[in-house]
Amino acid sequence: MEVTDIGNKEEGKVWHRKPTQGKSVLASLVRTAQQGKVVRFLHVTFDTTGDCFLAGDHHGNIYLFDISRNRFRLVQKTGQACTALAFNLRRTTEFLVALADYTIRCFDKDTKQLVSWMRGHEGAVSSISVHSSGRYAITTSSDTAQLWDLDTFQRKRKLNIKQSVGIQKVFFLPLSNTILSCFSDDSIFAWECDTLFCKYQLPVPDSGPRISYKAFAVTRDGKNLASGGRSNLLHLWCLESRQLVRVIQMPSQVRTIRQLEFLPDSFDGGASQTVGVLSQDGVMRFINIHTCKLLFHIGSHDEAITTMTVSPSGRHIVAVMDNGSINIYNVQNLTQELNKPPPAQVAVVSGGEDVQDLTHLKMKVRSELVQRPKKSSGRQPQVKILRPPAVSSAEDKENELPAGLNKKRLVALLKAFGEYPAKYRMFVWRSLLCLPENHAAYSSLTDKGLHSAFLTLHEKYPIKSQKLQRALQRVLSALAHWAAIFGEVEYLPLVAFPFVKLFQNNAMLCFEVVATVIVNWCQHWFEYFPNPPLNILSMVENVVAHHDKELLQHLVDCGITSQLYVWPLLETLFSEVLTRDEWLKLFDNIFSNHPSFLLMACAAYVICCREPLLHCSQKQDFEYFFHHRNNLDVGAMIKEAYSGQYPVFNKYPEFIVEYQSRERERIRLQEMEYLRERQQMSALRADFVRRRAEEEAFYAQQELLQKAEEQRRHILEQEEEKLTQQRAKLAAMKRELKVKELQLLDATRRRFLKHQQELRAAQIEKLDQEISRKMDLREKETATAVQDLEIRQMELEAQRKRLEQLLLKEQQRVGRKAEEEVRIKMREAEENLTEMLHGAETNMQALEEPLADACRLDLESDWQREVVERLQRVDAEQERSRGGLEELQRQTQEEEQRLISTLREEAQRKMDEGGAQIQTHTEGQTLMGIHSAYDAPGFPHRPACSKQTGANMVCLNSTSPPESTSTAFSFCRGRTQLDNGERELLKEIRELRQKLAARAKESSSASSQSICTPTSP
Repeated sequence: MEVTDIGNKEEGKVWHRKPTQGKSVLASLVRTAQQGKVVRFLHVTFDTTGDCFLAGDHHGNIYLFDISRNRFRLVQKTGQACTALAFNLRRTTEFLVALADYTIRCFDKDTKQLVSWMRGHEGAVSSISVHSSGRYAITTSSDTAQLWDLDTFQRKRKLNIKQSVGIQKVFFLPLSNTILSCFSDDSIFAWECDTLFCKYQLPVPDSGPRISYKAFAVTRDGKNLASGGRSNLLHLWCLESRQLVRVIQMPSQVRTIRQLEFLPDSFDGGASQTVGVLSQDGVMRFINIHTCKLLFHIGSHDEAITTMTVSPSGRHIVAVMDNGSINIYNVQNLTQELNKPPPAQVAVVSGGEDVQDLTHLKMKVRSELVQRPKKSSGRQPQVKILRPPAVSSAEDKENELPAGLNKKRLVALLKAFGEYPAKYRMFVWRSLLCLPENHAAYSSLTDKGLHSAFLTLHEKYPIKSQKLQRALQRVLSALAHWAAIFGEVEYLPLVAFPFVKLFQNNAMLCFEVVATVIVNWCQHWFEYFPNPPLNILSMVENVVAHHDKELLQHLVDCGITSQLYVWPLLETLFSEVLTRDEWLKLFDNIFSNHPSFLLMACAAYVICCREPLLHCSQKQDFEYFFHHRNNLDVGAMIKEAYSGQYPVFNKYPEFIVEYQSRERERIRLQEMEYLRERQQMSALRADFVRRRAEEEAFYAQQELLQKAEEQRRHILEQEEEKLTQQRAKLAAMKRELKVKELQLLDATRRRFLKHQQELRAAQIEKLDQEISRKMDLREKETATAVQDLEIRQMELEAQRKRLEQLLLKEQQRVGRKAEEEVRIKMREAEENLTEMLHGAETNMQALEEPLADACRLDLESDWQREVVERLQRVDAEQERSRGGLEELQRQTQEEEQRLISTLREEAQRKMDEGGAQIQTHTEGQTLMGIHSAYDAPGFPHRPACSKQTGANMVCLNSTSPPESTSTAFSFCRGRTQLDNGERELLKEIRELRQKLAARAKESSSASSQSICTPTSP
């Protein structure tokens, strides 16, 4: 066994010496790092061809090994250990790798580029399963399974489970749209991929110990499932019937099954019969699931296997060993039980020469088909194969066939019954044709793929069954790869089709049958290729002429040649004119006789149909007749073919024939010599013609090159002109794009401005709403303030009434006192009347001074009136600020006017009593008292007197005139300021009233004194 150390190389050879024939291990691959430390390989996977596989090591390096080319190369460095590998089945250059950081990455093995990165798992990914279409992939970890779309690399679905139940494996079934999920409680469910609808659940066996499934494997046709776990029992399920069909007990050395893999076979049609079981001891045992026979094993206790994978073609096995290396096994060298066609199902025992003695023979058929467990008793019939006795005669040795058959006895059976038994026909044909069953040679032809000549076969020969179409393509491609001429033969599909339809389940057997027919029965068909074999057609025509000259003459008279009535039968091998049973019966006789029997059969078919042919006269009628089925007895035709042999002729002088033979041989040798010399001359002439043709071709080529150069220059000029035009168009397009860009920018700017306007409008609307809200709030506050003012007004009204009562009482007291004083003064006045009259003149002079003072007081009253008006304006502003004091001020003014009028009436009454002079003096004193009251502290003074006079007195609480200016009241002032202003106003009113009362008292006293002053006589 050759060991290849990869080391740090990025590419190289897998093995340096070609493995010897029959060696099971092709190569052992190891990777050593610095200081001789071995880097372990962890996982491997094959591509769809089976010639290349990927391997990931513990350092995160991914290597691609090509077995067919004996090369390896480093395709990726991930830097992390991989936990699973898989190829993308749609894009064959891409592969998926699950890493230790719980991510799945997709790389391209040719460009070494990262294609995509998928996240979503919270645990290590243990397996990756790719759908057969290559569109979806399922990644499985211990807690969840996720379905990915490999076109968009997006997660489509996620399988969530209970914490108590873990996931063992979730994978796609081959050739179907079904997902199989296996859980730690041994439950197995099948789901529809598109809808995730649960299709069925496999029943778990109730009896027996629990298996605890850990390993699963499915056959290539997706019909059988094998599962194993912590036991030496292997369960086989039929997914079509959804039942457990078999339980296989492994040897006692097996305690736990770690991995299962089915080994594909070229002739099983996808229903693999061999399964590999990797147990805890590191040994991989391959057994036949039907016979339970141990075929071979790989690995040992010293060289234990950790994991392994099988190529899709079943040729190689790649195993990761316990020491971290990789072993590549050749399956064909491991066992000879694989890649073989099914053994013969018929065993014929020969014992006598007579056909009648066949009734005394016994034969037993041993079927190798898949045996299902029977529901009856466990007994199985013992199968015995009786072998024929040894034959010693030379004639029997010549007639001896494989598998113990004798051609002479088969022909006797055929003549007796007219055909072979349908059950054993294929076995008899294989023996008669002596098929080599060369699997390796056929596999080398099929590995070349479909031939280019038959890629469009379905267009020229459409077949309803796709399976039959593919089988026909494979057989024809193998024939074309075997001999190049078969890729050009147009009628080859017609020749091969009946055999393909008959052997569609065994492609190699079908190929060898067709190849044998072509080599033995069609060997002279290609001498006039691509024309029909005129020599063969002439033979058949001679046979027809020998046996039925009238029919041949009729065909000649109608202009019908052998290409019209013989060639259609040969190129289709009678498949168009005979039914299936008739065709099989005919070829039983063709394969049992000399190849010339096929020509005799053609002649016999024409002769047996002489009656309808004699009634035909048009060419179209003959063409239709030999391309469609007709009313014909095949047995009579075969009998006619047997009787259609030429008679034996031996009545001639032998010496003459021998002399003529020698002369012909001499002439043949001379002719061969002449032909050789002629061939040499022809070769010289051909060489001369070839050289002259080469010279002419050279000069013609030079002329063509010159013309081509001129033409290319002209084309170059045209291209330059087109390029100039395209540049101009490109510049125009750039301008248009610039204009469109400006338009788009303008539109964008407008949209932005509009958006800003909308935002401003929204802000204004919000501000309006805020103002409205604050106005409502202020109205509520104003209403509250008005209510407070009304309460204050009520309090003032109560105080005013109390003050009026006090004032009235004081006035009554003062009035009574004044009356008393007046009466006293009147008495004194009467007494001093004389004195007053005497001093009248003196008083007149004294009165002039008071009059002057009255005038001065009148002028000052104007200034004081303005002061009063200013106070009234201040009061008006305060009234507007409070919002509800106007009515209170008006009432206060009316009370003041009533008070003044009362004072005036009292003074008038006193003046009436005292006289006109006293009245004048009293009024002057009163006015002086009023003006002097305004001179009290707290009132403003004006330096100059106003020229404007007024006759009427104005009360201090009267409202200001309309034309006077007023200051606006701010509602934002505090309530404390209003209360303070109100208290000060009331205090000033009280002080003013006290001063007025004092002035009035002083005036009344002065007037009384003046009245009482005696006048001189």
